[in-house]
Amino acid sequence: MALGRELATTLLPGAILLFYGDLGAGKTTMIKGIAKTLCGVEANEVHSPTFTYLNIYEGRIPLYHFDLYRLENEKQFYALGFEEYLGGSGIAAIEWAERLGSQLPEGAIQVEIKYINENIREVSLHQISPL
Repeated sequence: MALGRELATTLLPGAILLFYGDLGAGKTTMIKGIAKTLCGVEANEVHSPTFTYLNIYEGRIPLYHFDLYRLENEKQFYALGFEEYLGGSGIAAIEWAERLGSQLPEGAIQVEIKYINENIREVSLHQISPL
């Protein structure tokens, strides 16, 4: 959560965060820290929207929290109209971003979380460059 809070202080409206990592790696926990900083939402109020795909947290900068675990492919994401939440006045945090295939937004930040053990995670951040 601390890393999410710190990352949130650097984000501007329109930012897109693409989260990668196994179940239990800490994707939702990091997003809880982001939601706290941007929207004042307590950690126990932030849940991964596995069945609804999207939770919106209002704040000084809205947070659009996606969980694409059940999504079959990127076409389904766009068919549901979710692209309207990308690059606008809020920040999009997308768990299971690999479901978007190769259609990744330019400038998005890839957040890869690896589970090392119960107390340690390895986190790497990469910005997607233009081709």
